[in-house]
Amino acid sequence: MVTMLPSPRPTCIVLFLISVLLIGPGGAGHYEPNWNSLDARPLPGWYDEGKIGIFVHWGVFSVPGYSQFSEWLWYWWKHDQRADVVQFMKRNYPPDFKYADFANKFHAEFFDPNEWADIFKASGARYIVFTSKHHEGFTNWPSETSWNWNSMDVGPHRDLVGELAAALKKRSLRLGLYHSMYEWFNPLYLSDKASGFKTQHFVAMKTLPELRFLVETYRPDLIWSDGDWEAPDTYWNSTQFLAWLYNDSPVKDEVVTNDRWGLGCYCKHGGYYNCADRYSPSKLPDHKWEKCQSIDTRSWGYRRDMKFIEVMDLPSIIKDMVAVVAMGGNYLLNIGPMADGMIAPVFEERLRGLGAWLQINGDAIYSTTFWRNQTENNTVEVWYTTKNSTVYAILLGWPSNQPFHLITPKISATTNVTLLDYPDMRLKWKPLTPTDGLMILMPLMPPSHGNAWTLKLEGVA
Repeated sequence: MVTMLPSPRPTCIVLFLISVLLIGPGGAGHYEPNWNSLDARPLPGWYDEGKIGIFVHWGVFSVPGYSQFSEWLWYWWKHDQRADVVQFMKRNYPPDFKYADFANKFHAEFFDPNEWADIFKASGARYIVFTSKHHEGFTNWPSETSWNWNSMDVGPHRDLVGELAAALKKRSLRLGLYHSMYEWFNPLYLSDKASGFKTQHFVAMKTLPELRFLVETYRPDLIWSDGDWEAPDTYWNSTQFLAWLYNDSPVKDEVVTNDRWGLGCYCKHGGYYNCADRYSPSKLPDHKWEKCQSIDTRSWGYRRDMKFIEVMDLPSIIKDMVAVVAMGGNYLLNIGPMADGMIAPVFEERLRGLGAWLQINGDAIYSTTFWRNQTENNTVEVWYTTKNSTVYAILLGWPSNQPFHLITPKISATTNVTLLDYPDMRLKWKPLTPTDGLMILMPLMPPSHGNAWTLKLEGVA
């Protein structure tokens, strides 16, 4: 069951197909197909307000579920011929076994999109980024350009994207779709690559038709592009696609995009910046950004050989998320479901734990912005966020000293301090100096479970 693909067409026909795919019936809009124009588009407000997303890596790679970055197993096996992966395949599969044979084992028999959506809702996430297609090329929707290499023709025999999209919509969760622009072993892509990307057969017959179909069929709120880095954006026709997306597509007003649209685009062009996996800037960026982080610290896709010690604990997740939001970013937390459609209990526990913390402390996260000082170190690490005229001091640990000192805030006659656990109970405080800082009398015991607590500061500057 390998993908059957048409042979390359003459260049003039390819360029005609690209123009039809990008222009379509809607006509031109006010964003021009160049980065100066596209980068000037304001980011839709829902994205910055939402702060928290869940990343979901799921595909044929979930069947073998082996090795670091398990979603890359095919590449490790056939291209890099990594010794551990080669030996794993020799030990467990017959000599004539092909990677495409894994698709027959990708049954997704326990995949319940409503159950997934309930877990995601309980996590406190506001948007979900689901793998529509990874670099292996297998599409999780019934793609006409991926014959017999999609979730309707083989494996689950279901429209996985469509089912999850419907379940998320019922729960008012935003749908994001991860889409790999390239495919490791697709003959059309390899032909274009061999030409030095002077031909665009793969773009015209695969990438652009897929992207347009996903947008028009599932109407995602976010497109998380990837797999772009071997070729420039001019090969991918990225600016033309984005101009159509922002001007004429059915999601033109709400859709958000990242920065992975071609070689050299990272941290430079696009709606918001990913820059690199697990991106953590050391100083406040001047552009909206997102950190994607996997709960399994060694892989995005599920690994059957995952060890408990390799899984982020809840305090680490909360600490990471708080620091990202305080630095003006969004936090995209990844899970890799099993091939049968189950979410591993340890992943579910982490997601529900994050949601429980956000139920109490969410006011310090959602719809906030970074403050003039992002952090300070006292007896515990403190991160600041702000919303309207309120400042939130998020403590990554319970203070051992009494009273607890906050150095950065400037006090006033109207300063009021509460703990989000008990919003109606004012905490006693005194100034550190006549104008700066507070000495706060904290409750004797931490009032709730967790490793982070939030002080709400009103009337400070």
